[in-house]
Formats: sequence, structure tokens, C-alpha cells
Amino acid sequence: MSDSSVTEAAKTGGGGGGGGSEASRIGEVKQWLAHEFGQAGKEVPQFQYTPRSIAYLHNLATLSQAKTQASKILASDFRLKASEYRSQAARIREILENVGLAQEGMASNVVGSVQVLANVANLLNIRDTELSSFLVAMGDLSLRKTSVEEKRVKVEKESKILLDFTRKAIARLTYLKRTLAQLEDDVAPCEAQMENWKTNLAVMAAKERQYLQQSSNYKAMLNRVGYLPEISHGVLVETAEHRKELEKKTKPILDTLRSYQDLPPDKALAALAIEDKKRQYAAAEKYLEDVLQSALAPSE
Repeated sequence: MSDSSVTEAAKTGGGGGGGGSEASRIGEVKQWLAHEFGQAGKEVPQFQYTPRSIAYLHNLATLSQAKTQASKILASDFRLKASEYRSQAARIREILENVGLAQEGMASNVVGSVQVLANVANLLNIRDTELSSFLVAMGDLSLRKTSVEEKRVKVEKESKILLDFTRKAIARLTYLKRTLAQLEDDVAPCEAQMENWKTNLAVMAAKERQYLQQSSNYKAMLNRVGYLPEISHGVLVETAEHRKELEKKTKPILDTLRSYQDLPPDKALAALAIEDKKRQYAAAEKYLEDVLQSALAPSE
């Protein structure tokens, strides 16, 4: 701490009257620091005086001096009360000695009883040893005991509730830990199964694309051959049955025509018979063709 730094801080604080006020504040701070560090047996450390540090230290010094003054007043009051208590004790001791109740002349059990009475009075925080004061203090203590008992019962109930909650929480925590351990054990098999499902899903997706392509190819093929939705399995079965019936009907005619090949060579009769069978055969074929056409024709 140097005079140049003090002068610089005073200049920084402002000129004219403001500078003088700042210089006085710096002087007060220096005096306070020297006094406090001197009482501790130390020297004031070196530091730079700035407006901010001066303001902080001045406020601190003002607060410290105010508290020191208050403590001095309080200590003076305590010393005065102690002196009054000592005077009162000497006066009471003198009165007791005059009436023959000096402590030296009393029996030890009496002195012990008086000390117990004084300790009880101090414990009950009463200023005298009158019976009324003891009764009032005991009544107040009983009320406080009742209040404390009620609070204790309430706290015990709350403690039981909290204990129950704690036990349930511990049980749930144990269950959750066990569940977590089980889930951690199941992670590896589940991951393997998921990988298997992914592989199967990829295969199924490829199969789906393949089947869609085949379906598209089959539809194109059916379109090329002229497939219609009306040509169903039932229609083809029905047509086949009609064909079988027509074959049954034409078979005797064909057998008859074949039998005519074994007849004698009568050209006129043979020609008539052959023409008749041809007409029957043509009519049967036309009937078969009409049935097929009716079966294949789209229904309106």
C-alpha cells in the first residue's frame, strides 16, 4: 500500500469536493485496516486502491465499527447487570447471615436441597422459588409435554406410513431389478430371433416380388390366348359333359356306318344309307357346335 496508489485512487474518485470526500474515505479505510490487522499482530497487505475496493472496504469498516460499538454497549450492560447481581447476592448473603441462615452454618443436606431447588428453578426458567411459580411452570411444562406427545404420536403414524411406503418401494425396486435382469438375459435370444425374422422377411419379400411377376406374366398370357372371365372351370366341366353326351349319341351312328361297310355292294342302297348317316352326323356335329357356342358366349 503506497501513497501514490492512494493519490491515484483519490484522483479517480473525482475532483473538487468529491476528491476530498474520497480521500477521507481512504483515510478511514487505512485507519480501520491498520487497527484490525494490528490487533491480529499482522501487517496490512499490499493492494491497489480502486473506487470499487474503497467503497466495499468503507462499507465493511462502517458495518464492523457499528457492530463493535453495539457489542461494547451490550458488554457494558452485561457488566452492569453482573455488578447488580453480585451486589444483590452480597445483600441476600448478609441478610441470611444476620438471621442465622448462612450457608456455612447449614447442614449439608439442606445445602444440597437448596441447590436442587435452584437447579430446578433454573431448569424451569423461573425467576423465584415461590410455589405458585413452580406450579405455573409445571403446568406449562405439562402442556408442552402433551403437545410433544401429540406430535410424537403424529410423527409415529407418519413414520409408519413412510416405512410402509419404503417397504413397498423396496419390493417394487427388487421386482424391477429382477425384471431388468431377466430382460437383459432375453436380449441376446430376442436379437437372434429378430435377425432370423429379418432374413425370413427379406426372403418373403423376394418371393412376393417373384409371385407378382409370375401373376403378371400369367395375366398377359391369358390375354394373348383370349381368356375371358366367363370361361371358368364350371363352364368347361359343363361343356365336357355335353360333349360326352353327344359322343354317346353319335357313337351308335358311327357304329352303324361302320356296319354298312360290311354290306353287299349295292351302290344305290349304300349311297342312300351313307347320305342319311352323313346328314345325321352333320346334324349331331352342328348341335355340338351350337352347344359349345352357347356355353362360350358371354352372358348378358
